Amino acid sequence: MSVTIPLPRRPVVNPRTETQGMHRLLPIAFERRDMTALWQTAIERITADASDAAAMIDLSMMLYCHFRAEEARTLLDQAVAIQRDYCVVHGDGSGLRVLAFVTPGDFMANTPVDFLLNGSNAVLWLRYVDGDTTDLDDLPEYDVALLAIGEATEHRPVLARMAALLPTLTGPVMNAAARTIAGLTRDGVSALLASEASLCVPPTTQVERAVLESVGLGASQLADHVAGLAFPIIARPLGTHAGGGLDRLDSPDAALAYLATSESAEFFVAPFIDYRGQDGLFSKQRVVFIGGKAYPSHLALSDHWIVHYLSAGMAEDADKRAIEAAWMEHFDSDFAHRHAAAFAALQRRIGLDYFGIDCAELPDGRLLVFEVDVAMLVHDMDDGTTFPYKKVAMQRLFDAFVAHAGSVHGMGYEHAA
Repeated sequence: MSVTIPLPRRPVVNPRTETQGMHRLLPIAFERRDMTALWQTAIERITADASDAAAMIDLSMMLYCHFRAEEARTLLDQAVAIQRDYCVVHGDGSGLRVLAFVTPGDFMANTPVDFLLNGSNAVLWLRYVDGDTTDLDDLPEYDVALLAIGEATEHRPVLARMAALLPTLTGPVMNAAARTIAGLTRDGVSALLASEASLCVPPTTQVERAVLESVGLGASQLADHVAGLAFPIIARPLGTHAGGGLDRLDSPDAALAYLATSESAEFFVAPFIDYRGQDGLFSKQRVVFIGGKAYPSHLALSDHWIVHYLSAGMAEDADKRAIEAAWMEHFDSDFAHRHAAAFAALQRRIGLDYFGIDCAELPDGRLLVFEVDVAMLVHDMDDGTTFPYKKVAMQRLFDAFVAHAGSVHGMGYEHAA
């Protein structure tokens, strides 16, 4: 039986560690609201005290919001060199204390824990770690920890380091399987899930640039390098996410043209799967797994096979929004019911407390899995007037995350609305 444990009201937090947080700053940029006052406050703090690392963190996040990634990363690295711990207080701060191990990067580098705690009274502590971190000493007080670092080529050293360090902790840790997270590469996921009949995960292979050059010049065939592979294929540079550098190649000439657009030395290649529905549209769903249960995050429909929510015209098309609304409302009894075997296979194979997938339904009933990751952006920033159904569905997801974190803590914590 769940028992609510009384916790102290808003904690006294050192202003040198407290930051605005992604859940406050990113929506301002997303809604194109004026950020001048916050920007000026951060600048004034840093001008008055060049070691004010918390202000640097806020300013770095605002720079990321304005697509000034290089400046943002430089400032973020400077802040982390000064101190490694930062705090974000949700609500009155009387709730669960969550410690997230993160690594420097943009909004897709780490699990969006700040958004996942929306609507709660949680206190989020961020401990920045990297491949040179020697220990996890002197941590802030916490109830439950989370390894929040996403899979990425540049994250391999830090994930390897965390695999060695996390066993030294005595408290509960969510997503503690650092090696599992590191294995969520494109080719790693396709190999891991290849034998699951309920899933379609196109075999993905890492190839060197010279392979595509050889095929493009007619010196060899795709199948000479990857058994069974033939055009059309999809290709993407190693280490990219969110569709970066992704393209469909239908011929050797297309392979040569593609190489002219990229300087990458290595690529992932996979067979192209046509997943258009009967309406001629491509539909891609983002689903989040929390404690083994699946929750809807978003559904996007597009006439292009690369489906991104922001470019799919969801805000401009009421019919598309109606489909997404119905998908979210009836998710448990419809989509999740139809794909129960696929969801069970994913949880069995991945086994993490928290992860997300981008997927689509195939006519034969299988679930086509594009990607598995712990750092997919999951949020509730969409306009409540245009997307009235999103806030309810996303808060349900957020509540589930807080509840699961509380259950991992073992204190029977109930979400504080």
